[in-house]
Amino acid sequence: MLARIARGDKAALETLYHECHARVHAFVLKRVGDPVLAAEILNDVMLTVWRQADRFAGRSRALTWILGIAHNKVLDALRRRGRDAALETLDEERYAREAGEGENTEGDAAAALAALDDAALLRTCLEGLSEAQRVVVHLAFFEDLGYAEIAEIAHCPVGTVKTRMHHARKALKRCLERASLSR
Repeated sequence: MLARIARGDKAALETLYHECHARVHAFVLKRVGDPVLAAEILNDVMLTVWRQADRFAGRSRALTWILGIAHNKVLDALRRRGRDAALETLDEERYAREAGEGENTEGDAAAALAALDDAALLRTCLEGLSEAQRVVVHLAFFEDLGYAEIAEIAHCPVGTVKTRMHHARKALKRCLERASLSR
């Protein structure tokens, strides 16, 4: 599809947009926390894809290449806004679902509240990670990407991705253990 886009096929760009815009927008929104800015960055990403599709070398999936462009656009936007690091806003509903909310058909309010508490605790622990660690965790767990793809997006060696993930997991474990002890 990117080869068709490189040849100026607008229909191919439209198809690609429909296939990946939601994932790219969600990725960007989690980094910048502003829906308007996220939409602007998404448009900028797709414009870059249109202009630079011929630069796609095919060494990775197209989505990986596009998320790499999005990652760079986010960093540029944050620099323009004068921020050193993005504050990540996690999808509370997703965490609540993963923690078990919505499966409670018997009306067990205590379990639902515990799930919300767990989601809030996990969000707090994730916010305690460095931006680099949050990016790696997000790409691995929410975008289901492998370390090689994450390395390409983050412009760092695979070993660095592994190190960031290792430290992120340790930090999350410590944070969650401290919270469980204080309950």
